[in-house]
Amino acid sequence: NFLKNLKFCCFGEKNKNKFFYVIKRTPGSGFFSNFVYVLNHLRISELFNLIPVIDMKNYKTIYNDKFNLKNINAWNYYFRNINKIKLKDVYKSQNVIFSSDIIDRKYYYHLDEINKNFKLRKEFKRIEKKYIKVDSKILNQANSFYSKYKNYKILGIHLRGTSYKNAPKHPFPIPLKLAKNICKKLLNQKKFEKIFIITEEKKYLDEFKTTFGNKLIYFNSFRSNFNDAFEIYPRKLHRYKLGLEILVETLILSKCDGIISNMTNVSSAGIFLSRKRNKIFNIF
Repeated sequence: NFLKNLKFCCFGEKNKNKFFYVIKRTPGSGFFSNFVYVLNHLRISELFNLIPVIDMKNYKTIYNDKFNLKNINAWNYYFRNINKIKLKDVYKSQNVIFSSDIIDRKYYYHLDEINKNFKLRKEFKRIEKKYIKVDSKILNQANSFYSKYKNYKILGIHLRGTSYKNAPKHPFPIPLKLAKNICKKLLNQKKFEKIFIITEEKKYLDEFKTTFGNKLIYFNSFRSNFNDAFEIYPRKLHRYKLGLEILVETLILSKCDGIISNMTNVSSAGIFLSRKRNKIFNIF
């Protein structure tokens, strides 16, 4: 079944002895949905002994920005190239295979599944270390923010709002009142000193500010009370910045001492990308 969904192409006579695997997804979905899609297909490329290439230039995602970034591969907005293969050479080659947007559960794992399975996590962490390098400027942004609070014991939470309240095939998000009560409880019982919040809903942030005051910390990112982030263009390089901000926020989350996990891709990515032993608080 997996092979049936793949597209095989011959574009020219170059690289006759090489088989390229073009990882593409258009228009894709949220940042870490795209991230775990790439991660899974990097694993698939290794299973079938193919050379992986990520194409988010010809196959555009919702993060491809139409202004001032030229027509570059959107993967490279945020990450370095996974290898030295150039897209232009792939499209002159004899053996090119394209990934399918159809998810084959025999070869595909969600981040939450990966985090909970020691063997899977070890395999996917090896793949991440081999291929995925965050741009150094983005790493510096995350490290710079975290360095201001590194002496505090920090609890991280990703509180989804807007579209996530009624998104099909997604876990129901933590209601605002429950989220605040959980954080209050953990502050008292586990002696956390700061709460780092990631949320795209402005009124959620405002409520947490009112409740937690100077115990609350957050990265300055785009927020709205409406499901309109990808429907409007309120600032220069808006689409690019939406991806940048959620990546920086998730890198900061990965550094927190405790993470509230509620099965969002962001909280799961924070756990997956972590280089430390975070205390995980699972909320269902």
